[in-house]
Amino acid sequence: MITLHALKYSRATRVLWLLADLGQPCNRVDYDRTDSFRAPDALKQVHPLGKSPVIEDDGEMVAESATILRYLAAKYGDDSHTPPQDTAAYWQHEAVLDYVEASFAEVALQAILPAFDGKPVPDKARAALNQHLDFIIQLIGDGPLLFGERAMLADIQMSYIIALLAQLDLLGGHPAIATYWDVLQEQPGYIAAIEAAGPMAPSV
Repeated sequence: MITLHALKYSRATRVLWLLADLGQPCNRVDYDRTDSFRAPDALKQVHPLGKSPVIEDDGEMVAESATILRYLAAKYGDDSHTPPQDTAAYWQHEAVLDYVEASFAEVALQAILPAFDGKPVPDKARAALNQHLDFIIQLIGDGPLLFGERAMLADIQMSYIIALLAQLDLLGGHPAIATYWDVLQEQPGYIAAIEAAGPMAPSV
């Protein structure tokens, strides 16, 4: 059975979501955040950088959310969370799956971190965030999700950053993203993950 090392209010919820969709159990090891909202030192016993999520499977350790999602889809022979591999949409999906942490997360955090501390978001950070939110609206298109009616790995990956932005009221001026977030929260795997481990984003 997969062991999931899950930090509270973290990207680990993405992994729980996919496992719920796949009907697969896991041995979940939970870690509370410190008073400064950081990961505890105990996670460094699992991964040298103290990362979460991390999964263990038959002695193998796998980190990074996108890699874990791909790993689990491959392990369980799942092809329902990606477009068909012989289509252009498949590679578009792969690009979006990587875009979330490679590009979007860094920009979003420039707005999230000051807002989380109760400080004004710098104009430059807000402008950069708005540019990316406009780009995501283009990706959604007719929606309701990134690639139509069914949640893909890219949607699961996107959910954590969108959850933080929504919790901090940083989606203003982008009602299409707010609607997208509403649809994400209706997904059975999301609901199961939240019921199992609590909300993605903390109350502020």
